[in-house]
Amino acid sequence: MMMKSRFPMACALLCASLSPQAMAGEPAEGFLEGSRLVLTQRNFYFHRNMLNNPGGQNYREEWAHGMLLDYSSGYTRGTVGVGVDAYASLGLKLDSNRARTGTDLLPVDSAGRPEDDYTEAGAALKLRISRSELKYGSQAPMNPVFGTGNARLFTPMAIGFSLASRERDDLLLEAGHFTAGNDGNSTNGDGALKALFAQVETRRVDYAGFDWTPAEGTGLSAYTSRFEDVWRQHYLGANHRIGLDEARALTFGFNLYRTRDQGRRLAGEIDTTAWSASARYSQGAHALTLAHQRVRGDEPFDYLGFDRQPGTSIYLANSVQVLDFNAPNERSWQLRYDLDLAPFGVPGLGFMTRYIRGDHIDDSHHRGPGSYQRYGEAGKRWERDIELRYVVQSGSAKDLSVRLRQASIRSTEQVARADTADNNELRVIIEYPLQLL
Repeated sequence: MMMKSRFPMACALLCASLSPQAMAGEPAEGFLEGSRLVLTQRNFYFHRNMLNNPGGQNYREEWAHGMLLDYSSGYTRGTVGVGVDAYASLGLKLDSNRARTGTDLLPVDSAGRPEDDYTEAGAALKLRISRSELKYGSQAPMNPVFGTGNARLFTPMAIGFSLASRERDDLLLEAGHFTAGNDGNSTNGDGALKALFAQVETRRVDYAGFDWTPAEGTGLSAYTSRFEDVWRQHYLGANHRIGLDEARALTFGFNLYRTRDQGRRLAGEIDTTAWSASARYSQGAHALTLAHQRVRGDEPFDYLGFDRQPGTSIYLANSVQVLDFNAPNERSWQLRYDLDLAPFGVPGLGFMTRYIRGDHIDDSHHRGPGSYQRYGEAGKRWERDIELRYVVQSGSAKDLSVRLRQASIRSTEQVARADTADNNELRVIIEYPLQLL
């Protein structure tokens, strides 16, 4: 109950702290003059071959096309500007059947058959004072403790309040209070917010935090969240870029999460610390990244999920295409190589490959009952990703992108049963955003 009053109080304190000069804000463009309308088309082919899924589905393959109309208004003129954000989406089945569904591109009916099409619409009301914005409705927040993601045809949406303030160019302050959500392949506007790996529902999520850029190339952030009756989670992040010369640079990153059970402990006891550190060296068209990640605790590091799809509120370095390398007591290493082919005469074309290996997976000391699958002890796994991406740079098809993503994962038997079965997968994603207003 205590948290229930914190969000309105935070709004009041923020508004009260604005100076008269800040309250004057920047000249408003106007509700219609500041409007923006974008039609994004996304074509998605998903193939996954499961290698060790005894008694389960071993082959998933679907092809779908999505159209998303996204409208963002300007603000009415005056001290308090009023506006609206709205969207409407249409998903179409191009190829799938009951034997091959399960990629989360398409919803399925009660008989397990993929739907031929599905639609959804939503909106959010927004208020602006100076450079601070309060929203209520369907939204897609993106931060380290509550991020909705965009890994399938459409982005999952959350329903609730959010507050974001940029009164200073180098500082973002934000807070949120959300009570429902829905998958990107769902038409249910009041679905569940969940702990993804525990698969337990929470009735309410609250978060607050800041993202600060004290100097060029340096970023610091801190967030805290509460998933009611599941956990409290805190986050610290830092990154720093050092330019060695015009062609070379070093970039360092650090992320830390601390999660403890809360309230009725719907997911059981949770006492987990997860962190990652990364170093990236870039020279001209080439970049090499080395990352290390550790989880300390007898439960996996968990984060936001919806009815079926995951969110993206995991900013750990080794959270990659398929796996998060977030199992109990897991430690993992990543080696990644990026190549920008623009210097070789192909602007817009990029290549990436990475290999991540995790070991020391062990939840044998887990105490008491809980909602998490059991990973066993002495578990190991690895993932290899390859990605090729091209973005059209000019002409009538400007900004059209084509992405090919291939991944392979292998795990010891108990880890595969608890998390993700060994598989090889291919994703082909074609996206074309067209600004209409």
